[in-house]
Amino acid sequence: MHGMESWSFPTVYDETYLPRGDSRYWFAVRETMPPAQREQAILARLQEVCAYAYAHAPFYRRRWDEAGFHPRQLKSLEDFETRVPVVRKADLRAAQTAHPPFGDYLCVPDSEVFHVHGTSGTTGRPTAFGVGRADWRTMANAHARIMWGMGLRPGDMICVAAVFSLYLGSWGALAGAERLHAKAFPFGAGAPGMSARLAQWLHIMKPAAFYGTPSYAIHLAEVAREERIDPREFRLKCLFFSGEPGASVPGVKDRIEDAYGARVYDCGSMAEMTPWMNVAGSEQSNQGMLCWQDIVYTEVCDPATMVRVPYGQRGTPVYTHLERTSQPMIRLLSGDLTLWVNEENPCGRTYPRLPQGIFGRIDDMFTIRGENIYPSEIDAALNQLSGYGGEHRIVITREAAMDELLLRVEPDDGIHRAGGAAIERFGGEVAHRLQAVLGIRTKVEIVAPNSIPRTDFKARRVIDDREVFRSMNALLQKND
Repeated sequence: MHGMESWSFPTVYDETYLPRGDSRYWFAVRETMPPAQREQAILARLQEVCAYAYAHAPFYRRRWDEAGFHPRQLKSLEDFETRVPVVRKADLRAAQTAHPPFGDYLCVPDSEVFHVHGTSGTTGRPTAFGVGRADWRTMANAHARIMWGMGLRPGDMICVAAVFSLYLGSWGALAGAERLHAKAFPFGAGAPGMSARLAQWLHIMKPAAFYGTPSYAIHLAEVAREERIDPREFRLKCLFFSGEPGASVPGVKDRIEDAYGARVYDCGSMAEMTPWMNVAGSEQSNQGMLCWQDIVYTEVCDPATMVRVPYGQRGTPVYTHLERTSQPMIRLLSGDLTLWVNEENPCGRTYPRLPQGIFGRIDDMFTIRGENIYPSEIDAALNQLSGYGGEHRIVITREAAMDELLLRVEPDDGIHRAGGAAIERFGGEVAHRLQAVLGIRTKVEIVAPNSIPRTDFKARRVIDDREVFRSMNALLQKND
């Protein structure tokens, strides 16, 4: 290995390479080098990536010509961050509508597409991902490298408990496990009764690691107990998650770690940006998510201006592939919300860090009586309450001209059995905690345990009924 461990573009890695078993790092030079030195290498890579995209993707060539940018003008990271326009998901969908199926930002021949994945399309036209053969190998290498950072090693068993479908996260975890020379245990998720069977399999197989979503891990622990299995008997070393916020939310993270007696790592970025480029700081401690800048270059930007914010401030991540060639994303706006810092990491890696992970999505934010509310704030508050039963729904309604926030919350079995005063007292504690956290009065409705449906994929906990109110009001006015 040489030159940042043979970092090249297009990327070609030695498929037989594995670090020494006692090494903390997959690529020691790249992961621990002085940030300023790495940034010079990243600038050189950005120059190559932008020149490649300009030559192969009419999508980028058209957008950059309109913005007055040419890759030859790229002389600094500041040039990149200020002159290259951001890409939004709507831009990708429009490109694929005009140039189906992969859009005019596919930079490899159609015959080189190895896997087809994509978004669910629940908010409009689905976005198709055409992943080239070379990119699939590169993604597997990156996933293996990040799993190594979690302390996973060849021979460890890794259970992938996420839907094997168009969703790319589960496939990335599987590809990474295979590249790591681990024992891949692709159990999947989604079928009726599967959680009970998974609990039995985990009890038998005792894997080292579990991949899925935080909400599914909580649900699985509940199911295991119903099957009279203590989740700690799975003997997991770690659980790592993507697909939804939660694994960095203190109450959620602590609850999962307590249930399984294992470390919890938050991973993931966006499906379009696969592989994950964020993971907790070390196999000994979890102090947020790292930005692996030499895999996916990350900026945290002001959502209004798309200008990079200083370290220590909040913003939305904007991502750029440095190793992908089939559908390279260059300054893709995530729409997530985070805070970043650039300080010493417990693992010794010299990357920026998201100490609180991803808070949630900017478009998940809703406003109640002038206050901006993020669902993850409610998740954290409830999971830190004794007596919380593990599931809730956030219902936004409108009474007259006033928005109202109703929270339906499940208590645990003990409070439910006690009934009466215990349930009333728990409801008061929920209302008091949320008013302290959110700064607004919240209505609380305590419902029976297990009355709210669970999910083995992304939890959808917000119900906005204000549109129903607006529609009814418009109908009444029309009738008048």
